[in-house]
Amino acid sequence: MQQWTWPQGKRLALSIVVNVEEGAEANVSDGDRGPEPVDELGVVPGKGTRNYGNESNYRYGINEGADRVFDRLEAAGLPATVTAAAVALERAPELAGRIRANGYEVCCHGHRWVHQFRMDEAAETRFIADAVESIKTSTGQSPKGWLSRYLHTANTRRLLCEAGFEYHMDDYSRDVPFWTSVDCVDGKRPMVIVPYAIDTNDMKFWTAPSLTPDDWLRYAIDTFDVLYKEGEKRPRMMSLGLHLRVIGRPGRIGALDRFIKHVKQHEGVWPATRLQIARHFSSVCPSDS
Repeated sequence: MQQWTWPQGKRLALSIVVNVEEGAEANVSDGDRGPEPVDELGVVPGKGTRNYGNESNYRYGINEGADRVFDRLEAAGLPATVTAAAVALERAPELAGRIRANGYEVCCHGHRWVHQFRMDEAAETRFIADAVESIKTSTGQSPKGWLSRYLHTANTRRLLCEAGFEYHMDDYSRDVPFWTSVDCVDGKRPMVIVPYAIDTNDMKFWTAPSLTPDDWLRYAIDTFDVLYKEGEKRPRMMSLGLHLRVIGRPGRIGALDRFIKHVKQHEGVWPATRLQIARHFSSVCPSDS
């Protein structure tokens, strides 16, 4: 395998991912059959019932959590990739303006925060195109990366390649980027996969209610320390997934503060957007296909 390094010989690329989904989740008022089932309390009413409480729980991320998260990233000078469901930014123009003003990379997290794995090819093609146009309008940039709501179809990578995307995040198999070959209508095309991570994601606070901020912080720091040590011998990458409505709570935001403080104590870290990571990797380790 070709040998390569991060810029300036850094040991570890740190990818902070801020997921913006609030306002794009399932909602009866948007014509969905039922309300969003992902809820901090795990309360899921029947189909056709509007869950006003959970809607307000999501709005907390825009109204309160966003400032807490972005204030800290900006104070620390840390870049981040915003994985945004396009409709969420349409409905939060002030947040879209902040993202635009501060130069965050925006990765597409769907048109709405819904599962695309049920879509046929025509519907998924429209879903991708609508998301791109919406994000361009909201932020002034055309997204180059894609993250599905966990599941995608057998067509997804081909459709992304044909739409001009540079990288795909829906992979959890490695701690470094890698190439994959995609069968497109005009032949095989290479695409960079920039893997994501579920285990260091703050959504654990919702899926594992007994988890404390100290538990999450300890796991994130342990992950960082192991990857940083391994980075002495080969490039490593760490993903830290954040949600405005989750880590942005007063009782949790301190864990992010302490993680940032720990990172800042290490010189061999390259904090980077996912697009920077994808482009660096493709420049120093070109595809052989």
